[in-house]
Amino acid sequence: MELHDIFSALDQRKAELDDCRPLPAVTAASLREKLALEWTYHSNAIEGNTLTLRETKVVLEGITVGGKTLREHFEAINHQEAIQFVEDLVGKSADINEWNIRNIHQLVLRNIASNEAGRYRRENVVITGSSTIPPDHVRLPEVMADLMAWYGADGQSLHPIERAAQLHTRFVGIHPFLDGNGRTGRLLLNFELMREGFPPVIIRKEDRLAYYNALDKACATRDYEDITQMVAEGIARSLGTYLEVVIGCKPDPLLDERAGDDHDGSP
Repeated sequence: MELHDIFSALDQRKAELDDCRPLPAVTAASLREKLALEWTYHSNAIEGNTLTLRETKVVLEGITVGGKTLREHFEAINHQEAIQFVEDLVGKSADINEWNIRNIHQLVLRNIASNEAGRYRRENVVITGSSTIPPDHVRLPEVMADLMAWYGADGQSLHPIERAAQLHTRFVGIHPFLDGNGRTGRLLLNFELMREGFPPVIIRKEDRLAYYNALDKACATRDYEDITQMVAEGIARSLGTYLEVVIGCKPDPLLDERAGDDHDGSP
């Protein structure tokens, strides 16, 4: 399917969900808890956290898991708190701006690298395995201002899914922080999607290679089709989860044709 056809189909499925709003309180809470847990687990696992999904759940319930590092525990706790912060921002119809991005990052790195939490990097870095080099640290205020200017102008002409995917990719390419850019970028991705009424997208651990390949391609060539396709597939999964619970609607097999596969970056 072409992207515009996928966007149209997803808009239709979102409209089905919107017709059911407000959802029953218990249903809404259980769906939110399910997706937030999976979001935390997969986003951290992509970055190398070794907590399993079940271990992540018990850590978030306040239980220490033996054999796991203190950092891994904080990564789970921090990410959950960052999700709550993003949800609060969405509930307040808050804008996406540098202040909120830095606050999200501050939560992601709290008690892990407190001196760097919420602060743009003050040195240059390279991204292992990437074809591009992030901008010089002295240019970060300018580059981040340009990102926000793009978002507020040209970005607004894009479909929300395309805009969210590009915002995420452009942010990751800038790599404004020393650590935590991936987690912050995926929180930013869902911040934009949730502002537009979509459920959060979960980039799965098993799709890590395809995800990195899509990001690298987009950063190197400004061809955002692959990463946008991946985001759209994630939305199809999340909408399918909601609609199956709310109205017993099964996922659209056409939309989920690729979403159900384990991507390994192979042709």
